[in-house]
Amino acid sequence: MTTAIVVGSGPNGLAAAVTLARHGVDVTVLEGAATIGGGTRSGELTLPGLLHDHCAMAHPMAVGSPFFAGIDMARYGLKWAWPEIDCVHPLDDGTAAVLYQSVEETAAGLGPDGPIWRRLFAGPAAGYELLAKDVMQPLLRIPSHPLRLARFGIPTLIPAAALGRLFRTERGRALFAGNMAHGWQPQHRILSAAIGLGITTAGHRYGWPVAVGGSRAITEAMAAALRDLGGKIETGFWVESLDRLPPADLVMFDLAPAAIADIAGDRLPSRVARAYRRFRHGPAAYKISLAIAGGIPWTSPHARKSGSLHICGSAADVVRAERAVHRGRLSDRPFIIVGQQYLADPTRSQGNMHPVDMYAHVPQGYSEDITEVMLDAVERFAPGFRDRILATTVVGPIDMQAYNPNYVAGDILTGDKSIRQLVFGGPRITRRPYHVANRMFICSAAVPPGPGAHGMSGYNAAVAALREFAAPPRHRSAVPRGGNGPNSPEH
Repeated sequence: MTTAIVVGSGPNGLAAAVTLARHGVDVTVLEGAATIGGGTRSGELTLPGLLHDHCAMAHPMAVGSPFFAGIDMARYGLKWAWPEIDCVHPLDDGTAAVLYQSVEETAAGLGPDGPIWRRLFAGPAAGYELLAKDVMQPLLRIPSHPLRLARFGIPTLIPAAALGRLFRTERGRALFAGNMAHGWQPQHRILSAAIGLGITTAGHRYGWPVAVGGSRAITEAMAAALRDLGGKIETGFWVESLDRLPPADLVMFDLAPAAIADIAGDRLPSRVARAYRRFRHGPAAYKISLAIAGGIPWTSPHARKSGSLHICGSAADVVRAERAVHRGRLSDRPFIIVGQQYLADPTRSQGNMHPVDMYAHVPQGYSEDITEVMLDAVERFAPGFRDRILATTVVGPIDMQAYNPNYVAGDILTGDKSIRQLVFGGPRITRRPYHVANRMFICSAAVPPGPGAHGMSGYNAAVAALREFAAPPRHRSAVPRGGNGPNSPEH
């Protein structure tokens, strides 16, 4: 039987393991931490009984993931729950832009900007299942649905800030700019709208649900599916070199590229090692978890029903904040995402005490304490908010890396989603982005389609590995004992 080791148990590592196991491969997942899940872990971060997500909160890309579509996740306990409103962007004049799952309902709330919103999202959202077959794959390939992909892709070539100028009202511009900020890119760049357009389109098709019982429920369901297929998981197993691994036919790395280069050492082709060590990481997240008595007293009634909120201000404030972060500075109004997951999943609360998580976009490795800045930002749109705080836990960029080594200097996307790294396969320019070296593959969010709990980077990498292993090999030896030397030909 073919054997495989998966190093790392984030959603992509587990997706790779499940995919391999479904094809008869004997799989073992090795996780260095005491608990599996990577960015999809949850726990009591503030007060007993209050459940917070450690990182990933809402999952518009996961609920409709082609990987999950092939598995009966409900059988393994995964349940989705939806807030009444997906996202709200409060404005300083007391109004708010409101994002619903329905394109029509969202457009109706944007007044004169409704037709523009409808033209951007109605068609792609209606055909998202077909669109996902292309956008959730590497872009350097022949698409399955070229016309549909072109229809979606043309707007992504326009910088987000320029595309946002199509909107005439501040509500329309702000809602659009906030959604585009999910790409963590300066909005004057080409392709800066790509990730935001994808998330918004997926959200209009599936909504922005949360996993009942915390994002860890996604991890637990995938782990249960893997064990059902005969796969094994070991925790507390840190991998510093290939010699630490048991012999296997395949090794999948759910790791940041530089970590793979460190582990593989001189068994990597030199050009791959150079590319992996030069891989660029992006801005960081500064996260605060709060226990709130009675919830946040938002001025906007829509905000009190929304699972997610964008806190910054006007569209110009959002554009300025994202540009400042990429210049190594923090804007006076940083872009902040607030998660009220308990509104969709009341099991996370205890009586009138509710868990709230919020994170700000900050420069890579940012070391200053911005807790007060973030709390002030929320207070601006919810007077009296501070008086309801019962407990606070802060996780800065360096803490993020300690929590998950893939989040280098706080980069929770596992890589800057620049044109080069987004379009050309991640760590290096190649039509085979998942291939590392002989019988070694990368399956982390550093490779297409990138971050999220959708598992598609892991699924795609596993499919590539299965395809390659089925081809006549140049070497049949197990990876740790017969990997490529630095000058060996790449497969």
